[in-house]
Amino acid sequence: MDKRIYLCLAHMSGKEQVFIKEAFDTNWVVPLGPNVNAFEDELKHFVGQDKEVVALSAGTAAIHLGLIQLGVGAGDEVICQSFTFCASANPVAYQGAKPVFIDSEEDTWNMDPVLLEEAIKDRILKTGKKPKAILPVHLYGMPARIDEICAIAAKYDIPVLEDAAEALGSEFNGRKCGTFGTFGVLSFNGNKMITTSGGGALIVPDESTKKQTMFYATQAREPFPHYQHEKIGYNYRMSNICAGIGRGQMTVLDEHIAHHRHVHALYENAFEGVDGITLKSNPDGRFNANYWLSTILIDPVKTGTTYDEVRRKLDEQGIETRPLWKPMHLQPVYATNPCYVNGVSERLFNMGLCIPAGPWVTDEDVAYIVEQIKACCKG
Repeated sequence: MDKRIYLCLAHMSGKEQVFIKEAFDTNWVVPLGPNVNAFEDELKHFVGQDKEVVALSAGTAAIHLGLIQLGVGAGDEVICQSFTFCASANPVAYQGAKPVFIDSEEDTWNMDPVLLEEAIKDRILKTGKKPKAILPVHLYGMPARIDEICAIAAKYDIPVLEDAAEALGSEFNGRKCGTFGTFGVLSFNGNKMITTSGGGALIVPDESTKKQTMFYATQAREPFPHYQHEKIGYNYRMSNICAGIGRGQMTVLDEHIAHHRHVHALYENAFEGVDGITLKSNPDGRFNANYWLSTILIDPVKTGTTYDEVRRKLDEQGIETRPLWKPMHLQPVYATNPCYVNGVSERLFNMGLCIPAGPWVTDEDVAYIVEQIKACCKG
């Protein structure tokens, strides 16, 4: 195989240049402008539920601004998903607060609602106060058991900040991920469902919260003719150039989601009946993942190989794969943080691989990838 097959390469619609050229021609090259406004409007209509959207420099910035507006500060605790990328938890530390990590359940690999409630009770018992927020993640585009998580959050009156960075277009019960919590987070990093080269967005409940988010994202400048600041602000707004890329990408978003689901269906068919290889799929009809990345578990006993041996062999054959996320409670930087674990995320980390699913992955590529994975199995 001459070419290399990547996990999820950015794929341009061809219309991005039109919006970028327009930004240059009109000299709107700053973190505001027609592309930013239009991109936000398009995202708002896509996610629905009468939400508003603020385009920002990164998904991490979106999490940070969500935490700030939920009042998270020094000495607070925020319940976070352990099985995720570090950007889901790091902004909690930016605020001087402490992430408390919750393990996953088997159905979706996301935050376990049972452990979540146990942790809330235990934190109240140990600290004398409730956690300030709950930060679940829709990992690899698979919706969490968000109805149960939100019900527990409501029971204890704790707001939910929903990390849908990998789940643009994923749905639970027909409702877009990112619209269940008080705030929702999207990412447009180079390898996501759509890209703005970098970038992200915060989904907010209403127009006044949108204005407040924009205030914090533009250095918290007060409405005076001179520069006046009464709160700490941040330089988090998306540029009009990046938003132009986003507008072009919105024209192929549905196509990208359909392609990822198509690739997953091909994998599902190809791995059916292969002992020791398990592809992660929707648990039931309520879940409609975008399958941002397709993921497999490799049983070392049944296959006679390990996920790392498979990863290295596929790399030699020109196929990019990636181990599943190393859980946050196992990361040295968070070694002393409270965690509530059941062994699920650690087992997944020791067995799993992400395999290519992006818009450039062809049906022939999928057949080749499956063939190479099967060749690794000694069963």
